[in-house]
Amino acid sequence: MRLRIITSIIGIPLLLGIVILGGEVLKISLGFISIVGMYEFYKAMDIKVNTIKFVGYFFALIFIFFIFPNTQLYFIFFICFLFSLFLSIIFFHKKYNIIDVGVTFIGFVYVCILLFFIIQVREYTLHGEFFVWLIFISAWGSDTAAYFTGLSIGKHKLSPELSPNKTIEGSLGGVIGGALLSFIYGHICIYFEYIPISNFPIMCAIIGGIGAVASQLGDLTASSIKRYVKIKDYGNLFPGHGGVLDRFDSILFTAPLVYYLIILYKFLF
Repeated sequence: MRLRIITSIIGIPLLLGIVILGGEVLKISLGFISIVGMYEFYKAMDIKVNTIKFVGYFFALIFIFFIFPNTQLYFIFFICFLFSLFLSIIFFHKKYNIIDVGVTFIGFVYVCILLFFIIQVREYTLHGEFFVWLIFISAWGSDTAAYFTGLSIGKHKLSPELSPNKTIEGSLGGVIGGALLSFIYGHICIYFEYIPISNFPIMCAIIGGIGAVASQLGDLTASSIKRYVKIKDYGNLFPGHGGVLDRFDSILFTAPLVYYLIILYKFLF
């Protein structure tokens, strides 16, 4: 517990600074986290398969430094990525197979692509610098609410085989907590006149509640993978918290959801 608190005391201000600065600082930071996260994923999956790591890392670096955020190049990029993976099972057919291709490709999409939606939200033209915090509020805020709700009134197990400590009551508390915290955040933005949108708190509450559901699904997905390869944590980059995927598993699902909810809101209103 002491390690978790110390890591949070150091990590939270660092995260705040990186997200506030945005730009290249945020991109390089997420690039580093992505590579570490992919390393953790590949290392875990190598217990069951034989990931084509050198191709995965190479194209991750290409994506981070040369492709993102130019979405017009995404199609050709993915074609080249898959083509290179298929070449690997031709020239190294004794070492790799089609399962290794699929797992390697999934590792890149699961970690790098989903994580980079944080930048997509942060750089969004319509108040992206404020919307980006909904990712962390709906993920980590709801996680905290779920923990304390489950601790106090949790009785019915949510998914005992994947995550024995999670309860249905805790899950519902997390969704309510994510929506409530996001609603409060929206009111703060309105109060200080950061955003001239009258219904912004309601919008934040909706995003926060849906984001909380996504964060729990992300957490259960990571737990399912860990159960499959029989490991407790992906790594130890964050003392007391585990690795990148242990700390950002909920963020991976929440970030793209928040991005597309913002687009949907703009389209509808």
